[in-house]
Formats: sequence, structure tokens, C-alpha cells
Amino acid sequence: MKGVLLVNLGSPDTPNPKDVRRYLDEFLMDERVIDTNIILRNILVRGIILNTRPKKSAEAYQKIWWEEGSPLIVLSERFHKKVADKTDIPVALGMRYGSMSIKSGYETLAKQGVTEVLLVPLYPHYAMSSFETVEVKAKEVQKKYFPEMTTEVLPAFYNKPDYIKVMAENIRENLKGFEHDHILFSYHGIPERHILKSDTTGSHCKLDGSCCETASKAHATCYRHQCFETTKEIVKELELKEGTYSNSFQSRLGRDPWLKPYTDFEFERLPQEEGKKKLAVITPAFVSDCLETLEEIAMEGKEQFKEGGGESYKHIPCLNDNDDWVDVMVDWINNWKN
Repeated sequence: MKGVLLVNLGSPDTPNPKDVRRYLDEFLMDERVIDTNIILRNILVRGIILNTRPKKSAEAYQKIWWEEGSPLIVLSERFHKKVADKTDIPVALGMRYGSMSIKSGYETLAKQGVTEVLLVPLYPHYAMSSFETVEVKAKEVQKKYFPEMTTEVLPAFYNKPDYIKVMAENIRENLKGFEHDHILFSYHGIPERHILKSDTTGSHCKLDGSCCETASKAHATCYRHQCFETTKEIVKELELKEGTYSNSFQSRLGRDPWLKPYTDFEFERLPQEEGKKKLAVITPAFVSDCLETLEEIAMEGKEQFKEGGGESYKHIPCLNDNDDWVDVMVDWINNWKN
């Protein structure tokens, strides 16, 4: 019997520092998130970061927390319910980090007699710190606790035409009535070394501005290339003119170089150097709104842009439980099932 396991990032159980600390410990101790050896990772995470960051992060979560709970969890649950209601095979939901675990997702499917699982990492793009860590963790859990099951993984869907169409329509709908002179495609940032580590050829990725445009097998696991391709395809669908859009990367951590340009720098540069005063921001690396989109982009980003001389600002929501997005996922599931 076939079934589907949707997996998103996860969230603390509550926005209090204790729960946030527990969540950050699991998240940051993941070797695919902070990819140093275990000794250095322990020193960095448990000796430094967790002594200061939980309080600050808890304050950020408190700004965006809903009465029903974590926005990411609530939105993921809504999406899951809509998808499950539209297909006739079992669909479960799990999170990479936090109490709603991947294991609990497999348990839900096992109780319904599922033996073949389609794993759906809810990340459009492949990155070792998002898509890959979900795939690896899920297969470890399945092999250890559910050996009677098999797991197949839905590939990154960053350039699938039906996904691009719903993304473009979501942008189009949310821009109605908002006069803008620029759209910023702000993607989740990752360290540059992750790009090099994910290069399956061992030689293609140079981060020099040309490798992402040169055909290569490396693109199957290249986050940077896939982000740029998503923007290109959405731009085509929306027929945007050159100079009215750009890419950036948000949420860097530490002092190592991350993918550029940095979103917070762009919030100042666009109005000051390019005269872009009316900005719309979309975050295509996420399918569900979360701390990064609701606090960092929708709140802090607006402040930074206006402090830099911007006049009007709009954060475009993620797809969340958009009905067209639900239909796309149901189509993918049914095509796999059949």
C-alpha cells in the first residue's frame, strides 16, 4: 500500500526561551546545518550560540506566534489536511526538527498499512541543510524503525512548470493594488562552502557568476543554480522587464562567506543606489510562512527598507495552503501513485 509523508522544517513547541533553546540545539547540531566536526560544533552551538541566541530568537517568535501556535506548523497542518482530503491514499505530516517528528509521520502511515512511502521534503530547492537533511534523516528512521517500508523521494521542484505557475499567480494576486517598481526574490542563504560540498562533479562550481549558467550534472544538487532558475522561470511567466527584479539571500550566520548579495544590504542599496522606492519581496525558498519570512522579511525588512529611503513595501506571502498549490501537490501524488 502506498502513502505520502510531507516534511517541513519544524518549530519550537512554544515561543519561550526554554523550548526555543531545545529546538535550536537539535537544529544547529545537525551536521548538515553547521558542517564542522562534532567537537567544534559542540563548542560553537552549546558553548556559545545557545548561551545567547534562545532569548533573542524567543522574542522574535513571540512577535509572529499565532493563537493556534507556530505559523509554520499551523500552515503546514492546513496544507496537509487539504492535500489528504483530495487524494485517496494516506498522507502524513512530519517535521525535520521539533516534536512533530519524521518518525511520528512514519508511524502514522504504518498504522494504516502503508509499505511504500513517497517522501516529500517541502523545499523547492536542493540544499544539504534543508532538502538533503530531510532525505537522510527520513531514510535513517525508516531503515531503523520501519524496515518493512520503502521510501522514494520527490525531487526538488524548483523548476516544475505547474509549481512555477502557482508561484507566479500568487505573486500576481498579491500585487494587485500595490504600486511597485521592483520585486526582490529573497532566498534563504547558505554558506558558500555548502555549494562546493554539494557539487557532485567535484569541479564544476566556482561561484564565479558563470558556472550556474553552464550546463552540468552539478545543477541537480546546486542550490544557487536552482534559486536563479526559479527566478528566471517566474520572470518569464510574469513577463517582468529587466531591471525590475533581482535576487538576494537572507539569514546568514557566523563570519564565513554566504551566498550574495545579502538581503539586508539590498534593502538599503536598492533605494539609495538604484532609486527603487516601492519594493515587493517574495521568499521562494519557503512554501510556508515562518519566522524567517514573517519576522525577518515582513517586519525587519520593512523597517530596513524604509530606513534606507524606501517609501512602500510589501511582503508577498508564501504559498501556504493556497488551493492551487494544494492541487499541484495532489497531482504529483496521484501521478506517483498511478
